[in-house]
Parts: sequence; structure tokens; C-alpha cells
Amino acid sequence: MRLIQFTDGKGARRVGLVGSSTDADEIAIVRNALSTRQIALAAIAAGHGLEAQVKALGLQGSVSYDAIVAESRILVPLDHEEDPAHCLVSGTGLTHLGSASLRDAMHQAHVPAEAMTDSMRVFRWGLEGGRPAAGAVGVQSEWFYKGDGEILIHPGRRIPVPAFAEDAGEEPELTGLYVIGPDRKPCRLGYAIGNEFSDHIMERRSYLYLAHSKLRYCSFGPELRVGALPSSLSGYSRIIRDGNVVWEKRFRTGEENMSHTMENLEYHHFKYAQFLRPGDVHIHFFGSATVSFSDGVATCDGDIFEISLPGFGAPLRNGTVQLETKYQPGEIRQL
Repeated sequence: MRLIQFTDGKGARRVGLVGSSTDADEIAIVRNALSTRQIALAAIAAGHGLEAQVKALGLQGSVSYDAIVAESRILVPLDHEEDPAHCLVSGTGLTHLGSASLRDAMHQAHVPAEAMTDSMRVFRWGLEGGRPAAGAVGVQSEWFYKGDGEILIHPGRRIPVPAFAEDAGEEPELTGLYVIGPDRKPCRLGYAIGNEFSDHIMERRSYLYLAHSKLRYCSFGPELRVGALPSSLSGYSRIIRDGNVVWEKRFRTGEENMSHTMENLEYHHFKYAQFLRPGDVHIHFFGSATVSFSDGVATCDGDIFEISLPGFGAPLRNGTVQLETKYQPGEIRQL
């Protein structure tokens, strides 16, 4: 099952079911559903899954997928519709085979050739202990915070790039979507295509700047895929400039291509009590080993990032836009 969130012609929020018709452009509207989060909370209360809750609500009417996209009415497939501050956006790095060599190449010039970088060390720990037996605790991965729901950019819209940014680079990733139940237990709704978006030049200066480089806007969607994943997934990441593809590369994800299991990464995120507040939403990026920056590509304002993954429906597309600086040194007021 695949779900989207969108707004109708009057601006009201709606949830749509993708693939319920033989017409690929026809999206069925879930009856009386204003958000995916509300459907998830109702499913938790009823003691069944998301698919059963959608079936219980039923479908009423339909809408054109092309029209939603063309009119910029598509939304990210999960958010906190009442308060963005109750949506946490985070991620894990050095989780994919090949991700360590990519990161290592960024920092190798800063350490003696014979020394192992911290990036390679953490990656090796993942290879050795990131895939524990079911129910066991494995080694933790790198973890980072991106922001709250205010940094989520809807599919099809432009990702703001702050004036102080040194780079605006895509990161094609698998994204996990979660809601915390009343019993403080996390519930996975499913997965989506994600563009984690980072400042790779800043990160390259020092691995201690990783936290700064991740505090950027990002996007995911447009569709939420409900249910288990194949062990291996393969898609494409592209940069389109003036209507032409200027960079394209295949990326691989799924546990077969990772040094950690999903279960292990989820455990090390949700083991923290402050991440288990009932009703909260969590958007978690699982990492990538494929970025255009590693191929020497410098992105430009107006570039379109396109990330596609079979089985996830429509590709994720976003442009960029320069963001004006909202704060200058010395502007903090003393009260």
C-alpha cells in the first residue's frame, strides 16, 4: 500500500491511496482522513495496522495525481499537522557499504596516511557489530540531528539554501517514518524516498563540522510505502540543469547493501527516552553511499534533484532556492 498527503482545491488536507485504480493518474481519497498521522494513531488505538485502518475508513472520491503535482498541492507523506515542533528529523551515517570510503576521502588529507580515520573506524565497527541476531543489541552507528518539522520541504518545491552554506548537495536515501503511540512505543508506518541534503564542503573541512553540515532543509516522499522492504533496493539519483541531465548515478540501499540492520539503527535511535513522547512524529534518514559531490559536481541554483526508487511510486523532485540571512552577528537582544 502507498499513501500520499495533499491539499484539495480549498486548501484542506487530505490523504490519498495510490494504486487502487487501473488508471495510474487516479488517486482514491481516504474518507474522513486529514493526515497520515491521524490514521496511524487511530490504527494504534484499534490495535491493527495502517492498511486495516485505511480499509476501515473506506474511500470516497478520487483526484488526479498529475493535477496535485502540477498545482504544488502534494505534501510530504507524514508530518505533524498540528505542531511541526513535535516532528523530529534525524539520520544515521556510515551505514552503507561504500559510505566509509566516500567519507574517508573527504578527510584523509587531514591525517597521516598510515592512520585510520574516525570515519573508517566507525564504519568498521558497524561491519563487525552492526548486524546482531534478532532481539540482540548491536554497535551504534553515527547519528545526527537535522531539525524539526519546519525543515521539511514538500516534494516538487524548492529546498532553501542558507546564505552561509558552502555547498548544496543531494543525498539519496531511504527514509523511515514513525509515530509514537500512547504507550510510548514507536510504530513504523513505512518508508519513503528521501533527499537528506547536506553541506559537503563544510563537512569536508573537519568531521567535527558534521553536525553543522546536517542542519539543512530536506525533503522526502512523495509516497509512503507501507509494509516490509526487499533486502536490496536500487534506484537512480539525477541532477537536471536547464532541462538536461548533468549527473546521474545508481544508488543502492536496503539491508543487503548496509553494514547495519534496520532494527539495530532503529533501536539506537529510539533507546532515548526523550524520543518517545506520545503523538510525536519521527523522520529518520538511513544513510547513503552515493552523492554527486564525490564526483566533483558543483550544484547551481535552479538545479533539479530527482531521486527514483522502484516500488516507491513517483520520483522525488526538488529544486533549490537561495535563502536570505535572517540573523546577523550582534542582533541578540539583552533582556
